[in-house]
Amino acid sequence: MSFNPETRRLSIGLDNGTISEFILSEDYNKMTPVKNYQAHQSRVTMILFVLELEWVLSTGQDKQFAWHCSESGQRLGGYRTSAVASGLQFDVETRHVFIGDHSGQVTILKLEQENCTLVTTFRGHTGGVTALCWDPVQRVLFSGSSDHSVIMWDIGGRKGTAIELQGHNDKVQALSYAQHTRQLISCGGDGGIVVWNMDVERQETPEWLDSDSCQKCDQPFFWNFKQMWDSKKIGLRQHHCRKCGKAVCGKCSSKRSSIPLMGFEFEVRVCDSCHEAITDEERAPTATFHDSKHNIVHVHFDETRGWLLTSGTDKVIKLWDMTPVVS
Repeated sequence: MSFNPETRRLSIGLDNGTISEFILSEDYNKMTPVKNYQAHQSRVTMILFVLELEWVLSTGQDKQFAWHCSESGQRLGGYRTSAVASGLQFDVETRHVFIGDHSGQVTILKLEQENCTLVTTFRGHTGGVTALCWDPVQRVLFSGSSDHSVIMWDIGGRKGTAIELQGHNDKVQALSYAQHTRQLISCGGDGGIVVWNMDVERQETPEWLDSDSCQKCDQPFFWNFKQMWDSKKIGLRQHHCRKCGKAVCGKCSSKRSSIPLMGFEFEVRVCDSCHEAITDEERAPTATFHDSKHNIVHVHFDETRGWLLTSGTDKVIKLWDMTPVVS
């Protein structure tokens, strides 16, 4: 569903691919049908109503993205995605639409009145994209995934920066952003509500380096038969330091540490030298964790009140006062 409080317009996507539009009365006790859009060939997955352009954007299980004129009901255009879309965001200023899909890819399209052009696609998740959230002020896109992570894509910076945030033990299923405090709220299947402070200078996680032997002690890894034979040593299992990205053995990476500025709020494997270099200040958390006690599938944050609404697979809706942490 998509609801616009200014016009009280409610758009509902149906299993048969139709989008039904209603106007709610001022007291919210009556729904007046307005029109139907034959938008997709199968179930509608995401809907966005853009008041400034009078557009209705939608995606469906038919792997189609479409947009319609909300005044005439006419279909303006469409685009076929690589997989079923599961996240949809739109920037009014640039008319860029962001589509996240089950393959883990995010597609950016530039929309005109009756056509669209592909800007770029990017992939950073090892699982499907489950939620998208757009900050039009800082011009960053947040994507949540079934791989338990959130990635912040710096679209406005034009430097290709992608910051990874690791704070969930299950798939991330909903995202919301508080623009006035620059805090991201992520909710997942683990029941966790994580509030991230995005008003800090974060660091990108390094690329994992390839090597046939430990880059600390030069011990061969188990597939390096030549060095094993020459040195008469048994090969070791390969690991990677999350801070420097070097390929290391278990003995040279026996320590663990949180690295919040890299998005690792939980302790992760680091090599011994990086563990010694990380200061207590660098281990200071940049997120707060809260247990919702239900598997959250949808979230809505009201910035004016500081209230967070969550709904879960347990068919329960909960309302949270977030003013103590989102301020």
